[in-house]
Amino acid sequence: MKRRDFVKMGLLSAPGLVLAQSKQDQPRVKTVPAGADRLGETHSLGFSKIAFKVSPAETEGNLFMMEHSNLGKGGPFRHVHPAQDEWLYAMEGEFRVEIGDQKLILKSGDSVLMPRKVPHVWAQVGDTPGKLLIAFTPAGRMEEFFREFGKTGKMPTDSEVVKAYGLERVGPPLSI
Repeated sequence: MKRRDFVKMGLLSAPGLVLAQSKQDQPRVKTVPAGADRLGETHSLGFSKIAFKVSPAETEGNLFMMEHSNLGKGGPFRHVHPAQDEWLYAMEGEFRVEIGDQKLILKSGDSVLMPRKVPHVWAQVGDTPGKLLIAFTPAGRMEEFFREFGKTGKMPTDSEVVKAYGLERVGPPLSI
């Protein structure tokens, strides 16, 4: 063991003593303003605006988080994530959510976890536009999915295309 490592170990074991991290060891921290994308990009699925908040690259692939501002009523097709849990937090508006055979309403401040391998679907149903904070863990290829289709402005309809991103389309969107 090198002398400095030995000394550091001894200091770290002393009660109440914390060594400052070197600037090289500290992670780069970035504030992302409300409504803004972490990289200043624009993404849309036609019925919504999407702002990436946390990238899988920053979390070793453990988390992808985005702000989903709906411009009108509706939502995605019924789908399942074989390898990701999806979490919704209603920031504004009212959302109808179906997870397996459970039917829920989310209002501002409510959240729900949609477990992996369980089919689910949601739709903004309120009279005013809604906003969701959505997280996927582990991230899988979800950022790539929203980056790719956020360029086209519409959700893909081909089941094989979505499967390449770790999603399975299992039904239509909710009727509003």
